[in-house]
Amino acid sequence: MTARLADIAAQAGVSEATVSRVLNGRPGVAAATRQSVLAALDVLGYERPVRLRRRSAGLVGLITPELENPIFPALAQVIGQALTRQGYTPVLATQTPGGSTEDELTEMLVDRGVAGIIFVSGLHADTTADTERYERLRAQGVPFVLVDGFSPAVRAPFISPDDRAAMRLAVTHLSSLGHTRIGLALGPRRFVPVQRKIEGFTRTMRERFQLSPDTVETDLVEHSLYTLEGGQAATSALLDRGCTAVVCASDMMALGAVRAVRDRGLEVPDDVSVVGFDDSVLIAFTDPPLTTIRKPVPAMGQAAVRTLLEEIGGTPAPHSEFVFMPELVVRGSTAMCPEHPPGSRPEAPRT
Repeated sequence: MTARLADIAAQAGVSEATVSRVLNGRPGVAAATRQSVLAALDVLGYERPVRLRRRSAGLVGLITPELENPIFPALAQVIGQALTRQGYTPVLATQTPGGSTEDELTEMLVDRGVAGIIFVSGLHADTTADTERYERLRAQGVPFVLVDGFSPAVRAPFISPDDRAAMRLAVTHLSSLGHTRIGLALGPRRFVPVQRKIEGFTRTMRERFQLSPDTVETDLVEHSLYTLEGGQAATSALLDRGCTAVVCASDMMALGAVRAVRDRGLEVPDDVSVVGFDDSVLIAFTDPPLTTIRKPVPAMGQAAVRTLLEEIGGTPAPHSEFVFMPELVVRGSTAMCPEHPPGSRPEAPRT
């Protein structure tokens, strides 16, 4: 191995340590230097390690956290169609509980020589996750784009909705209907989109109702899971605190919110208003049709593909964040605040 490293280093005009870093996929090597080492391998007749073989010209990996939430299939469809139009074949890799992890799926795609990878709501969105995995991927020469969730520690293009603006739209709409006790139901705090939604919600509640950030986060924000059951549990807690309206961080949670309201013998929107987030397929046909914040899925998906293809083509996009504006879609799950909030209606006069 020492002789082999020495031969490769001499052919490439670099140190043996640099050759070792390239062969092991470690960061800290310039792209031009990496290419010189790979060219030296080819000239000397050495077989490249699997992860360093030439990228397939036709395959692009797409990694999503799940497919139960309709927003992920919708985004996958947009990305898949955009890739197909450009002559690429999308390879969908989905995490499952107890199944493959993001790292394992990434390794599988790299081993199959994909030309690039698009990550949707991956570990890059988790502020507690180690971002070194993305530096290792970049060191292997694999282009990638990250959707939903931003990290300044990762040198890559990001595609995101404006979560802060989304909360401003929701709170402004509800306050225009007379609601002042507005709750926010969302996922675990460690995720970047959750933190941004809290920032936007807190700022707008402070501007509208002069509430302190501590009051908002203590009384009006409830963390749970991005599921129907999670939305139900979070909404139940917010109703206990006197909320007459609930903004949810996903449409799935919003459906759970409707269930929580009805479990108390109340109605949406007569007693409690509910706002979702995403505008998933069929949400317009729920009972009642859900008022929601429409995530700009077509624009985000097309931008992710366009940005990745620029990376693959050797003209990388700026390593920054492209932010897309959401839209408020008003339907039947929001209405004027009731004169007497749930649980505080006066008793009927006795006869």
